[in-house]
Order: sequence, then structure tokens, then C-alpha cells
Amino acid sequence: MRQFWTALDTADFAHIVALSLTVSVLGTAIAAGLGLPSGAALAICRFPGRRLLIVLANALLGLPPVVVGLGLYLLLSHSGPLGALALLFTPIAMVLAQAILALPIVAALTHRAVEEPWRRYGGALRVDGASRLRSIRVLLQVARRSVLTAVLAGFGRTISEVGAVLIVGGNIAGYTRTMTTAIVLTTEEGDFALALGLGFMLIGVSLVVSATAFVIEERG
Repeated sequence: MRQFWTALDTADFAHIVALSLTVSVLGTAIAAGLGLPSGAALAICRFPGRRLLIVLANALLGLPPVVVGLGLYLLLSHSGPLGALALLFTPIAMVLAQAILALPIVAALTHRAVEEPWRRYGGALRVDGASRLRSIRVLLQVARRSVLTAVLAGFGRTISEVGAVLIVGGNIAGYTRTMTTAIVLTTEEGDFALALGLGFMLIGVSLVVSATAFVIEERG
């Protein structure tokens, strides 16, 4: 038990937790910034290929993280098309990987959340002369509970991600080591105190985020 508390009271533990939260929040923010309007647009706009995009967004809900990691690795490696940016094995590459994984989740769930409000209020919005952009803002507000769920689902995907961030981040101590990749490494090394501490922290973060979102929604 003493080893457990000692492992938590270290600068390494604090840095791992801080980096994990930073990378996951940024990845989720990017996914939400792209996925919320995209998902809403798929619900209210009619254009060629729309159905295909809807199917694709839902199909990518189970996108294998290691495939995303491999694709980004090939793009960002020294011999890849984006190798000159020197982003491989950096937190930026990890943010990109997590954003790619969370994007289809946010977009698909937002599309489902906005469909019903659009059927219910779309006619009134068109009569009022609302543009598509204004309609998207209104519908996202109307479906805010489901939209919040979509963002939380995206965050859940990013904070728990292992494969992609391990490939493009490299699990470098003090630089790209996150809670999930650290748990894998410390478990292999037999450092169960730190692994358990990070595991409990992961669970705690998930509970706090969900509870906070619920309280905000209830007060709203």
C-alpha cells in the first residue's frame, strides 16, 4: 500500500496524467469542432453522396486504432509526405491520431441526435427564413443533451486510446508517455503500484467528466 501512494506522489505520475488530459482534450476538441457541424449538416442537407457519407461515418465507429496509427506513421515518418514537419513521436501526432479516432464517433452520434429535431422544427426554421448555418446552430442547441453525449463518447475514445498513440507517440518518458501507454509499460515491468494508480486515475477522470456534464445539463 505504501508503494502505491508513493508512486502517485511523484512528478512522473503528475506529468503522465497532465499530458494524457491535454492530448485527449485537444483531440476531442478538434473532433467536436469538425464532427458537430458535419454531423448536423448530414442530417439537414441533401446532396449527392450524402447517404454514403452517413454509412461511412457509422462504419468508422469501429475504426481500428492501430490502423490509424500506422497510417499516420507512414505520413509523418521521415520518408513520408509530411515528414518535413517533424511531427512523429510528438504530442501533436498523438492529438491528430486521437482526433481522427473520435471524429466519426462525434459526427455519427450528432447526425442521429439532430435528425429528430430537424423533422420536428425544420419546417418552422425554413418558414422563418433561417439559413442552413443558423439551422445547424439552433438544432445543436435543441439536441444539446445528445450532442453532449456525442462529445463525451469522443472523449472516452481519446482518453482510453493505446494503439495509435503508442505508434505515433513512441511512449517516450517525460514527453509522449500517457496514462494508457504507461500502464502497458509498467505492467510489463512489474510496477503494479504505478499501473494501478494510473488505472484508478483513468476511471476517476471518466467519472468526473460524466458527472460534470450531467450536472451542467440538469442546471441548463
